[in-house]
Amino acid sequence: MRLLLPLFLLLATLGAREASYLVGFAQDTMANDWRVAQVHQLRDELAADGEIEFIYKDGDGSLALSMQNVDDFVAMGVDVLVASPIDTVGMRSVLERAYHEGIAVVLLTRQVAGDSYTTFIRPDDRKIGAEAAAFISRELGGQGRVLMLQGLPTASTAIDRSEGFLRALRSEPDLHLAGIEVGNYLRADAIRAMERVIAAGTEFDAIFAQSDSMAIGAIMALEKAGIDPASKVIVGVDYISQARELIASGKLRATYLYPTAAKEGAQAVRQILAGESVEKDQVLPTVRITKENLDKVEPIF
Repeated sequence: MRLLLPLFLLLATLGAREASYLVGFAQDTMANDWRVAQVHQLRDELAADGEIEFIYKDGDGSLALSMQNVDDFVAMGVDVLVASPIDTVGMRSVLERAYHEGIAVVLLTRQVAGDSYTTFIRPDDRKIGAEAAAFISRELGGQGRVLMLQGLPTASTAIDRSEGFLRALRSEPDLHLAGIEVGNYLRADAIRAMERVIAAGTEFDAIFAQSDSMAIGAIMALEKAGIDPASKVIVGVDYISQARELIASGKLRATYLYPTAAKEGAQAVRQILAGESVEKDQVLPTVRITKENLDKVEPIF
């Protein structure tokens, strides 16, 4: 016997049918400014099309909830499912199920294991990691100790940035890894991680923070401990407005522009709904931001 949909899903489905199409975004978490911006930018990009109803669900940083959110969207009968998976392996089963039920799956910035998706849109994270290592090496004259603040370890962005960075680091004989601390892309977690590093007396000359939020957290922890952030080579990823201010002040040496892929994601959604084909893998350009080009490139938000 087929189970009835929960009332909130039924109401949401009925409301959504006022538009021609329903697009659902299963976001990892809305506790991160960058992820909030990604959702809002996609919403705004799709708002110009009156035939598209856009809704999102917050995974609250939980794999179980993120999986449930995808299943809810499938039950609601979304036409396109957008996701930025919290776990490249853990999210595979639910996204595969949605894809094989005929729902177009658009992945923004984060990959999922397997190939059961319609399109994956992102910058090249391995390249960013490798370029960050090369930049730090030049700034340190090829010698020193580098601490890596890793993002969410189960997310493809953190996996690929780490792989690219560590591989490049191995080609630098006098540049050594001081340690890897997990910051989960969150400022508060990065602060706590850096406090542990400082309390342990770990020596380091540079920090590769895999997001600007974590770079900001690291800077705050250093300042609290009486350490001048400008005395370290600190590199982030994203290029948010606060990062621009910190680069201008010399506290952050560089960051890498990391677009939310909302504009490109909206374009892919429109193409899919129009019955057009889309590329399976779409790589977006990025650029390193330093004092030299700070005023030539706008922050992503």
